[in-house]
Amino acid sequence: MHPAPVDSPPHRRDPRPARASAVLAALFTLVLVAVAVRWSPLITLDDELARTFHRWAVADPGFTHVNRVLSDWVWDPLTMRAVCAVAVVWLMWRHHAWRLALWVAATCVVGTLLQQGVKAAVDRPRPVWPDPVDSAHYAAFPSGHAMTATVVCGLVLWLLRRYDAGRIVWRTACAIAAVSVIGVGLTRLWLGVHWPSDVLGGWLLGALTVTVAVTAYDRLPGRKGD
Repeated sequence: MHPAPVDSPPHRRDPRPARASAVLAALFTLVLVAVAVRWSPLITLDDELARTFHRWAVADPGFTHVNRVLSDWVWDPLTMRAVCAVAVVWLMWRHHAWRLALWVAATCVVGTLLQQGVKAAVDRPRPVWPDPVDSAHYAAFPSGHAMTATVVCGLVLWLLRRYDAGRIVWRTACAIAAVSVIGVGLTRLWLGVHWPSDVLGGWLLGALTVTVAVTAYDRLPGRKGD
């Protein structure tokens, strides 16, 4: 006689992304409201830090050029979206995970639309300098560079975790992601095209986009392990 089949235990959802979403949503809302109402302590701090970064940028044109290359080419939103596109192709070609690939692509698109929507709604002016070292267009809050890097790096780390990346690959990816997300925010401040709270808002909204996407994907009906 064959033993009766035993049902596999139900898939346990990881509660951490949902909890992180709640915290990130609260923090982003606080920053958003403070920016929208022009809360005096925040505006003062933004101004002081922005002036300090700009003074350093003007005094060191060589390092400013490095920041411009990093911001406009290495960590540019188009470059980051290209990384996301590579991840999507990898999922479809190597793992045939079409559903997950479309989810990742959709998350990047939604993140971009959300970023532009918030920019239009807040319509915050960018810093203006008599001796600018760089220029940027559209509204300031949140930083599109900071948010896009956060979304793409967060999604890539999620995928590596899902597919059990080796320890060396995982640690290398974490280091690259941390340098990219923090670095792109600092380049935007150094170049004088964002207020510090713009960058903070981009980081928070980007991380929120990722955690919501992860939580929602985990709860899709009929989803089995990819």
